[in-house]
Parts: sequence; structure tokens; C-alpha cells
Amino acid sequence: MALLTPEHWSTYQLIDSGNFEKLERFGDHILARPEPQAAWDKSLSETDWENLAGATFRREKGSQEKGEWIVRKGTPERWFMDYRSPQMRLSFKIALSSFKHVGIFPEQAANWEYIFTHTQKMPVQTPRVLNLFAYTGGASLAAKAAGADVAHVDSVKQVVSWARENMEASKLDNIRWVVEDALKFVKREVKRGSVYQGIILDPPAYGRGPDGEKWVLEEHINELLKLCSQLLDKQNHFFILNLYSLGFSTLIVENLINCSFGQVKNPEAGELYLEDKHKKRLPLGTYYRFHS
Repeated sequence: MALLTPEHWSTYQLIDSGNFEKLERFGDHILARPEPQAAWDKSLSETDWENLAGATFRREKGSQEKGEWIVRKGTPERWFMDYRSPQMRLSFKIALSSFKHVGIFPEQAANWEYIFTHTQKMPVQTPRVLNLFAYTGGASLAAKAAGADVAHVDSVKQVVSWARENMEASKLDNIRWVVEDALKFVKREVKRGSVYQGIILDPPAYGRGPDGEKWVLEEHINELLKLCSQLLDKQNHFFILNLYSLGFSTLIVENLINCSFGQVKNPEAGELYLEDKHKKRLPLGTYYRFHS
């Protein structure tokens, strides 16, 4: 089990964390927002946070996610930021949503590099990659940049439109956009006999499909993984599972993978994290990935 953090961010920085908040720089703008994992003290003072933050998210009473941004003059409600590494150049729209999210999970850049590397290594002319619960498409862009035929599946139409903007800003094209419940889509693909060389899952703890389908991680993840095992190319493949849920340890994820896929080659498992300027490491979910 290993700790994993991205290595190539120049436009993103976790400045400080603590008191269940995090202070982050996205491009030219600094944001403060809730972070349930940051149970320790802040390193900077409250005054420092107030002076640095161009926008601060305040939760609605009784809600863990929903609220509003208190925006200072000079901070836009949306802007673009770049991700640059030796392997790829991507662009992302950042926007202040009413659910504290801004359109990107920076810790996932560690997986983007993995996706790019193993897509390019695939001894298949055009690898097929399936990104489930794909959000604004960081993983989809990485796969497409590496030359894959990408299916991007998310249940929220507005989020898929956001991902399309990111694709265009990154000067990529021809991603297949699917607005559908992930479990329903995968069941249909299994019936069709579809095969993918890469599969990426980043499911939420709870969610709703476009037709009201209910997603509960604990109830549905085992079934979804078994279906994905039927879609994954047996000879040439990579697979990534991310879980940002306090109740799921790496051991649980390992057991789920082993039950669905059997003995896999080149497994890697552990926690994703970001380190702030004061050397505090913020855990941001568990991951499990493997490749042929």
C-alpha cells in the first residue's frame, strides 16, 4: 500500500489546510472551501486566510455540500487553468459551483499520468477507454491525449457540457459523450459484448442518474466491478478505481477488486494525497489500479 501524489502541478497549490478547510490556488486565484478530512489546526492565521482568499465557500446550515461563495472583488466566477507535464498539456475551466466543487480534483493528476502512460504502451492501434462517473473529464482528456477512443459517462448533462469545454480548450476532439446512469450503461455494454482496454471509475458515495436512478456506493460498487471485469480486455488493459468515501479503506477496495477480477497483474493500492506548504499531507481518497 502506497501514498500517491501528483508531481507536475505548477498552476495548482494547496497552500494550507486545517480546521476542516483547505486554502488552494487554482491558476491566478486562491479559494477557501470545506474539507472534512482536515481535522488538524491551520498553520496560517485566520487573518492570513481572509487576506489570501479571493473567494470563500460557506455551507448552508444542515448541508455538507451545498452553500454559496463569498467572492471578493477581482475574483471571477470562472476561468481556465492549465496542467503541463512532460507527457501532456491540458486545460480546465474552473467555476464556483453551489456545491463547493470547482471542476477539478487536482490529486487525480497522478492518475492522469498513469492513464497516458499505459494507453500509449498498449499494443492495440486505438485502445478503447471507458471513464465512468467522469465528471469534467480530466481522465478522459488524458486518455484522448494518448490516442485512445474514449467513452465519457456521467449522469449530469451540465457536467458533460463542462467536460466538452475542457476538451476543446485542450485542443482535443472526438470524445464520445454519454449522459446516463453508469450502472445502466455498463449493463448494456456487457450485453453488447463490448470490450475496453482501459476502465476508470471515480464513483461518489451517493448520486442520482438522469432518470432518478439511485446510486449508493456500498450497495452498488460490488455489482459494478463484476460487470466491469466482463468489459475489460483480458490481455491488454489498465484499470483504475478511486473512492473518496470515509468508510472505504484500502483493504476493502483490495477485497472488492480480488473478488471481481481475481489475481491481477501489477497492482497498486493506497491513498491519494496533496501536501500543503507547511508539509501537512491531506488524504483525498483511496485508489486501486493495475495494468497488464
